Amino acid sequence: MAGIRTGNQIYEVGIYCRLSKDDGTENESASIATQKSILTDYVKKQGWHLAKTYVDDGYSGTNFQRPSFQNMIKDIENGRINCVITKDLSRLGRNYLDCGLYLEVFFPEHNVRYIAVNDGVDTLNKSAMDITPFRNILNEMYSADVSVKIKSAYRARFQQGKFMGTYAPYGYIKDPADHNHLLIDDKVAHVVREIFDLALAGNGLGKIRKHINSQHVLRPAAYAAEQGATGYERYFEDNEENRYIWSENSLRNILRSPIYAGNLAGYKRIAANMKSKKRPSKLPEEWEVIPDTHEGIVTQEEFDTVQQLMTSRRREKNKGDFENIFSGVIKCADCGYALRAMSANRRKRPDIIDCVQYTCNNYGRYGNVMCTAHAIEARDLFNAVLADINRFADMAVNDERAVRAIEKRLTETDQSKAKAMEKERKKLNKRLAELDRLFSSLYEDKVMERITERNFEMMSGKYQKEQLEIEARLREVTETLNESYEKSQGIRDFLSLIRNYQGLKELDATVVNALIDKILVSEREKSADGTVKQEIKIYYKFIGFVGELHITPTKRWTALPAKHCTVCSVEYVPGSGISKYCPACAKRIQREKSNESKRRSRARDRQVCIELSAKNDRLTWSKGLVVWNVRAICSQRLKFTAM
Repeated sequence: MAGIRTGNQIYEVGIYCRLSKDDGTENESASIATQKSILTDYVKKQGWHLAKTYVDDGYSGTNFQRPSFQNMIKDIENGRINCVITKDLSRLGRNYLDCGLYLEVFFPEHNVRYIAVNDGVDTLNKSAMDITPFRNILNEMYSADVSVKIKSAYRARFQQGKFMGTYAPYGYIKDPADHNHLLIDDKVAHVVREIFDLALAGNGLGKIRKHINSQHVLRPAAYAAEQGATGYERYFEDNEENRYIWSENSLRNILRSPIYAGNLAGYKRIAANMKSKKRPSKLPEEWEVIPDTHEGIVTQEEFDTVQQLMTSRRREKNKGDFENIFSGVIKCADCGYALRAMSANRRKRPDIIDCVQYTCNNYGRYGNVMCTAHAIEARDLFNAVLADINRFADMAVNDERAVRAIEKRLTETDQSKAKAMEKERKKLNKRLAELDRLFSSLYEDKVMERITERNFEMMSGKYQKEQLEIEARLREVTETLNESYEKSQGIRDFLSLIRNYQGLKELDATVVNALIDKILVSEREKSADGTVKQEIKIYYKFIGFVGELHITPTKRWTALPAKHCTVCSVEYVPGSGISKYCPACAKRIQREKSNESKRRSRARDRQVCIELSAKNDRLTWSKGLVVWNVRAICSQRLKFTAM
């Protein structure tokens, strides 16, 4: 190394400059220039050689993975510099643990001298180094304080419903008049709308992705790049067709984001502290959401329905190509597990729905130790739900008296309870006002020395305890009253909704998800007269459970019409769609086929023995004993076959 010798030491100096945030100009910030000027003058005055200048402009001091800093470390390891100079200790970093590691371990191990000009820190000055750890702690405390203030400012803006992202999410643009407010982007809002419509119709992510890709629509990253956003072009450099290929993650993010229902969502990933760069993801239900901050592309009810469908892990079709429109909705009434659609064995039917039954998933996994089958024919469930929807739809349109009866039955208990709670709330509020007056009077008595300090503490503690209890009870009463009011409104919303389904002929996943929260299926019960009944409870949107349904389960063999036997032409009810014979002919034909199979088997055994005997006759005399044994075995087998 070329350098200037000071005593016996040659210093190849690397000056390091850092600033937390750019000053917004295209060139280096003014503070960086100031640091360079100070440090360059210092090196010249000392008569040392300036080997290299390292600059990290816009990098936090709490993170040591800075490009120029790491380059400086590599140059130290390669022996290019042996002295590092910064303006002050905080320019090196604000993490006292990592700063201490470099000052006390790394630099000494590599014979590097470190100097912080303004702080008077010099690794050759042992007395100055004694106070350096405290300086590092203070520098980190400053960063922690700044971090808390910045986070508080961001949270305050978030609580005000202000959008603070760099780019607007897909389907929205930033309001030109207020960049913290979102407006619907009419160019692509219809794509978001279509994605939600497909999900509401019961389609899974795979099917939605296939449909969107077939329309040759720009994916969100490609659309953002087209609008001028930076950092996305690298995804499409090798293949332009990638601009139109959507991933399931993109669709999932859209369907999960409350943004599209008009709500601002934040704090989805939070670092443990300012030192940790890991930001673990939170579940959607743990996100912080500010409602009604902008216009939604979909309604809140549609968004909530999609969340329920995605959480239920629905399967669109089973192996038999049966469309499971009740997936995510139908549950076991006893254990709460989902009922799964499965093919019923030994049944062949013209319609696939007649080949499927629902059974408890808990029973399917663990047997009757955990639950029972709760089996219900898919056709029975379909017919029962369709009939119940039509019943309520007709009632909502044509029978006002029945509607009022249902309203009264559903809200009668709630209304009487609400009246009592409203009375209790007035009483509690009155008592709170009395306590406030008592506190005021008690404090006045204390000031005027009418009561002792001890009595004041005792009485104020008693009043304060009562006040806290009343406030807690008030919160409970208010929540209960709000639920009662919401239920009354929910009945009106339900009746308004179900009127649209009068005369419904077919059920599909869209109808089921729009009207029904869940369906509970009970186990079949056999009465004394031998009839079998099964109970179904349907919980509708807005109103919940209205009344149970009692159905008579369909027997499997009654699902097919009568046929004529192909042998005797007698009419009979078949057990499956491929049946050709009546029970008597089927039994006789089965017996004949069995006898014929036995005859063919005996003939094969006889032929095998004959061939084996002929082969053994050709064996040598030295293996005569083996030949005798084989012949004996064959003779015994022939005897057995002839019997």
